[in-house]
Amino acid sequence: MWTLLCILLLAVFPALTASQQAQQPESTKRTDDVVKRGEHVMGLSHETTIHHFRLFKDGGEIAVAAKDPNDKSSIDQIRSHLAHIAKMFSAGNFNAPMIIHDTNPPGVATMARLKEQIRYEFSEIERGARIRLVAAGPETTDAVHAFLLFQIVDHQTRDAPTIGDELSKK
Repeated sequence: MWTLLCILLLAVFPALTASQQAQQPESTKRTDDVVKRGEHVMGLSHETTIHHFRLFKDGGEIAVAAKDPNDKSSIDQIRSHLAHIAKMFSAGNFNAPMIIHDTNPPGVATMARLKEQIRYEFSEIERGARIRLVAAGPETTDAVHAFLLFQIVDHQTRDAPTIGDELSKK
């Protein structure tokens, strides 16, 4: 399953990147809509924050930080939002990503069905917070990776679509 996912991503990712770089009107509208819905759902400005989605061998992480280290308001909003999201995801509730992306992201059905097999570890980081997603086995790991890869593409974070070994230090 993992091999198939990797092959699919290697085939699709260059096309997605090229399409994003071309900035076709439909692509720009989708991105603008994701940002607008995201700011409404998250209560965070995309202008003042940076989002990262990283893949690890046993899951991955969602990290959000304020661009300005003195932006106490954004830092507090980030921490509040991600703490809330960690609780929602732990309960199998993925309504926020569905609303933001106007679709159910890949992996969500499996993540909700096997919610007891994924830990969502919230922690504060400098200028924000992160959620570490720790999956118990291959099926949940694949689901988490699919979910995070979708986030990378749809939020246009430019994070590497590769599996790393450790948490971010930021």
